[in-house]
Amino acid sequence: MRQTEDPEMSVKNILVAYSGEYMHSSALRHAINITRYHDGHLTGVVRHGMPKIQKRFAGQVPQDIVEMLEQADADRITEIRSLFDAIVAKSGLSERADFVDLETSAGHSLTAYARHFDLIVTGAHTETGEEHLAADPDTLTLYSGRPVLAVPPDYKAEGVADHALIAWDGKRCAARALGDAMDILEDKARVTVLEVGKDTVPGTDTLLRNLERHGIDAQLVNKPRHRSIAQTVLETTGEVGARLIVMGAYEHSRFQHNLIGGVTTDVMAKSTVPVFLSH
Repeated sequence: MRQTEDPEMSVKNILVAYSGEYMHSSALRHAINITRYHDGHLTGVVRHGMPKIQKRFAGQVPQDIVEMLEQADADRITEIRSLFDAIVAKSGLSERADFVDLETSAGHSLTAYARHFDLIVTGAHTETGEEHLAADPDTLTLYSGRPVLAVPPDYKAEGVADHALIAWDGKRCAARALGDAMDILEDKARVTVLEVGKDTVPGTDTLLRNLERHGIDAQLVNKPRHRSIAQTVLETTGEVGARLIVMGAYEHSRFQHNLIGGVTTDVMAKSTVPVFLSH
């Protein structure tokens, strides 16, 4: 573990998807904590898509209604930008922050834009009628190629987490998440590696040895599956006092997850601490 007041880490450019909603304010505040801790730069982004009614009835909505919707969005985005600026100013990071209105209707993809950053911070997916202004953490995780930190709506912390739990199953996505999170893990006071099931995952001893080479003294915890893997991950997180979950996302197809659910979906929906995701 590195002990330093000014850690030299690769997390320097943080992108936070911010739509001005309450559930995304916790994501912004935690992104500010991360930016301050890593002495980085924070970019806020609002995804400006087409309203659901306009998309559903494309070509049938009268022009005056379209113009009214566009003006409403413009006013809302101005409000969102003002909220972002006010929160960032209060934190003292105005000189290291900017804000982008990404107009997806003009061909600007949020997932493509996010690929230029070290870490994406976002809140939960919204279903408030303004989802065209909000980011979908699932889509960002699957298609941006960058790690995503999903922050629960009510999460509050003075700084960054000092104890991380790695959900480890030895599969490709878990390995990707571990690699993406390595710089962050090296700075944690505690790291717990969780395996779920009766049998130890082959090669875990090698994993623990390699983590030690990074200065990480990780503790292995093996838990029998309780109701579901997601439930076991969440319960163990609470038991050991971890304040961050690191896990691979969507090992199976997005279609399968949408159809029957999955570990990623369930952990994100129910976690009370931020979840670091990679695909």
